[in-house]
Amino acid sequence: MDFTSFTSQLPITDPTWIFFLVLLIILFAPLVMGKLHIPHIVGMILAGMLIGKHGLNLLEFDDSFELFGKVGMYYIVFLAGLELDMDDFKKNQLKGITFGLLSFSIPMVIGTFTSLTILHYGVASSLLLASIYASNTLIAYPIISRYGLSREPSSSISIAATIITVLFALIILAVIGGTYKTSDGSAWFWLWLLGKVVILSFLIIFFMPRLCRWFFRRYNDAVMQFVFVLSMVFLGAALMQLVGMEGILGAFLAGLVLNRYIPHVSPLMTRLEFVGNALFIPYFLIGVGMIIDIRSMLVGGTALKVSVVMTVVAVIAKWIPAYLTQKIFKMKVVERRILFGMTNAHAAAALAAVLIGHDIVMENGERLLNDDVLNGTVVLILITCIVSSIVTDRAAKKIITESQSDDIQKEKKEHECYLIPVANPETIDGLVEMALTLRKTKETPIVALSVVDDSNASESKVRACQHNLERTAKAAAAADAAVKTVLRYDMNIAQGVIHTMKEHRATDVIIGLHRKTKMVDSFFGMFTESLLSQTHRQIMIAKLLMPVNTLRRIIVVAPEKAEYEVGFTKWVLQLCRMSEELGCRIHFYAMRNTLIQLQRFIQHRHIGREAEFSEMDDWEELMSLAGQVEHDHLFVVVSSRAGSISYQSSFDKLPSQISKYFSNNSQLIIYPDQYADPESILSFSNPIVQKATEYTLYDRVSKWISSLIRKSE
Repeated sequence: MDFTSFTSQLPITDPTWIFFLVLLIILFAPLVMGKLHIPHIVGMILAGMLIGKHGLNLLEFDDSFELFGKVGMYYIVFLAGLELDMDDFKKNQLKGITFGLLSFSIPMVIGTFTSLTILHYGVASSLLLASIYASNTLIAYPIISRYGLSREPSSSISIAATIITVLFALIILAVIGGTYKTSDGSAWFWLWLLGKVVILSFLIIFFMPRLCRWFFRRYNDAVMQFVFVLSMVFLGAALMQLVGMEGILGAFLAGLVLNRYIPHVSPLMTRLEFVGNALFIPYFLIGVGMIIDIRSMLVGGTALKVSVVMTVVAVIAKWIPAYLTQKIFKMKVVERRILFGMTNAHAAAALAAVLIGHDIVMENGERLLNDDVLNGTVVLILITCIVSSIVTDRAAKKIITESQSDDIQKEKKEHECYLIPVANPETIDGLVEMALTLRKTKETPIVALSVVDDSNASESKVRACQHNLERTAKAAAAADAAVKTVLRYDMNIAQGVIHTMKEHRATDVIIGLHRKTKMVDSFFGMFTESLLSQTHRQIMIAKLLMPVNTLRRIIVVAPEKAEYEVGFTKWVLQLCRMSEELGCRIHFYAMRNTLIQLQRFIQHRHIGREAEFSEMDDWEELMSLAGQVEHDHLFVVVSSRAGSISYQSSFDKLPSQISKYFSNNSQLIIYPDQYADPESILSFSNPIVQKATEYTLYDRVSKWISSLIRKSE
């Protein structure tokens, strides 16, 4: 085949070859751009320009690009809403609203003025063109997400501003478009539109969380959950389009609603990010590049003038709000760059506005937005996407390097390692999710252990243990977490766990609650009791009746003098960390002095911003909480080993109380670290048992004497 015959067959229309070329671009564009130190997003757009009709004309902008492009556009705003830290959003809502209003009003004023005076457009065209400047697309959000800065205050402020600017810009688009498209042109049109949007938003916010909670509790299949989430995204987008608004608002609203039910460290979040970043979002970026025609800048003086004016105004009008916000709230310069970088790009809303405006023909026969504006918009998209990506990438790198240097100078990292003994296949997923929400960082090691009784190591039992370890590794891998699996032969399970703890320097052990199979069985079981008596490390016993991500509140009951235990700060930090990851409130119940120390520590460490505190007069009030702990709450009881400072004899009744009053609730029982350095304590023949007996007897005698005195009075 000669070159002439090959070029005559361009653009390629065969779906197989189209998809193959797109996958090659998705594969190699990041590699090439990485060598050139250019953000990957720019590489996708440049590749789209190269293969599009204005470049080599290799591919045609067919229905697949329109479909996948729209999905990618929805995916970007959906992930932005999904990964938004609602605590940071509430904390920075004043800054976000201020920045959003400035980001909308300043471009509207500058854009309208320049369009009227320099470009000599009409009022409607000028307002619509200014709305393009005012809106922005979170095209640089994948950069922020890749660097792990999605929960930085500057990122939350930028996302809040994007909500405001896109909302107002699309309202202007809908009002102007409706004015020309409706026959009556009534002044009530925009009021009716606003009313429909408010009603629809209320319905989504009210009904979608309940539907999500119902679905996630009943169906654990990974594919079903993924498809369900996508259906919710497109349902929100479709409903928004139904009332006359753009679908990206509905997709973003769906992300905010699902934010609570998809933790950042969950396997479902990993799957959503993987599919979006691997296929949908790159498809959208390539499609944006395919409609860009650089040559339009050189076709006629008017087109060049419009392109230059639009690009300069768009960049300056977004830099000014970032500068003013930084000065008003005394933020860092690097934070101003994040604000500017994330809100400077124009793609989704700008394309929607210019295409709708280009389709509207006024009474004089001219288009509301002419071909010059259309060409200028695609150039604007290219320039702002490049500027946004480069600025955001450099600012993100600087934040990362500064934070790392600060961490090195301020504090030494504390060692953490979670050990998960797995024996019951039904509890594996819950224990893994619990460890993922409790751990400090993604690098925190997790060890999964399965112990084989050396005296009865049948082949079937070994295969069962291996199967449990494989299932644990898969559950962790789905959340993009690495788990080290250990199969151990030992004289009994407790000894195997203790030896593994020492070998891997495990700091926390998470086990499932023992299931009683015999009448003589204790509540915890012999394994748990042996583990508690033979180790000083923190033991967490979990009973999960529903997926961790569907929990709405964490109820914590702490005993008197819990603040004097060595492991006090550790379990408080972990529970607050879990509350933050799950996006739910945490409520502490404790005696007065303990409650005061809890409040001081949490406020000092700036954790648990959604924490609530209630005072208890006595530990016996534990049963009264049964009416306040609902089925979708996690009931956490902080206990202690016999002989410790916070131990009291009433703990002996704890198993019967929990099994009687809280049997229908998810539970987590914590036995904190008892000693800071067990090796430094002089001990003779298991001193914990001796202390436990003496302390328990003294405690019981004291309570008996006190009761006699009260009766005599």
